[in-house]
Amino acid sequence: MDLIDTVVKKYKALYGSEPAVVVRAPGRVNLIGEHTDYNDGFVLPMAIDRSFWIALSPRDDSQVEIYSIDLDETDRFDAVSPTHHPGNWGEYLRGIAWYLTKQGYLLKGWQGVAAGNIPIGAGLSSSAGVELATARAFCAVSGIAWDAVEMAKAAQRTEIEWVGVNCGIMDQLISATGVADHAVLIDCRTLDLEMVPLPAGTSVVVLDTSTRRGLVDSAYNERRSQCEEAAAYFGVSALRDVSLADFEAKGSGMPLLTRKRAKHVISENKRTLEAAEVMKQGNAQALGILMNESHRSLAEDFEVSSDALNAIVAISQGRSECYGARMTGAGFGGCGVALVKSGQVKGFSTYVGARYKAETGLDAKLYVCEAADGAELVDMAS
Repeated sequence: MDLIDTVVKKYKALYGSEPAVVVRAPGRVNLIGEHTDYNDGFVLPMAIDRSFWIALSPRDDSQVEIYSIDLDETDRFDAVSPTHHPGNWGEYLRGIAWYLTKQGYLLKGWQGVAAGNIPIGAGLSSSAGVELATARAFCAVSGIAWDAVEMAKAAQRTEIEWVGVNCGIMDQLISATGVADHAVLIDCRTLDLEMVPLPAGTSVVVLDTSTRRGLVDSAYNERRSQCEEAAAYFGVSALRDVSLADFEAKGSGMPLLTRKRAKHVISENKRTLEAAEVMKQGNAQALGILMNESHRSLAEDFEVSSDALNAIVAISQGRSECYGARMTGAGFGGCGVALVKSGQVKGFSTYVGARYKAETGLDAKLYVCEAADGAELVDMAS
């Protein structure tokens, strides 16, 4: 049963009527462009065909009541004056209500049923899916015109100011603006978007190592500080403004570690722009080479990979049906991503899973993902 059928059926069972609206918002995977976002650089993510769904109807008051099928729990709060409920799954929904109200939107309440199939904790941004589906729901019942970029910004501010996670804009923006069969080139300085088609005959496979990032806040902050130090060395506001030629001509005076960090960011921005160009040409082989180079840079220059990530990426890169593979996300655990010939995904996944288990003792989870549309109202008749 599709998730739309699941949430609609449960809504009817709980409330005795059809829902007025169904909304969904996807998770994402980043094809290339890692640790470039906070350097005002470029990223190339795609929304995936795994989403968070809500079937809902408006209420006459400002109360929100939402039941989670996955958790078998109901959360209730006032959309106009929500209060914190730390550790509760509904905290993201409460935060969206708080931020939209803070921005002057007049919110109506609603009752709904939610379910999702974005793996939690796998680095596929399940939180952005929840946030954008919730924003879509509030807009639908409150008569607010949908502005994908503005709602992505609202979701980012929610996560920073309400949930307490200092995140960039990529996750929310791709969940809001994704386009089926395309990745989206995002300029993290201007928020300009360019839809880029995926090469024909390819599939994107997420390589979940079954390891999770540990306490790496200090390492993340250290990387940011090193990037800021490098930008100051070049006399610019962000490493986005340094070309690879400038780096090679003038960068030798930096401390070695700072130089390595800068080299990754500057070269990764170049790779990301090149990736968008070769994708427009349908050149899967060139895209795969850039993904491989990205992983090498993340592992050796930015030093944010891990033994598990290196293992699953190397196994994937060694397969003839794989054009390229790299770690994706912040690093130190989590997922890789591979570009694979569509007709050979099953054999690829079986081999990689078995080989990874033999080398590491860990069970990998491999998700074949298609590029999907961003947050939307769903036609229940279709």
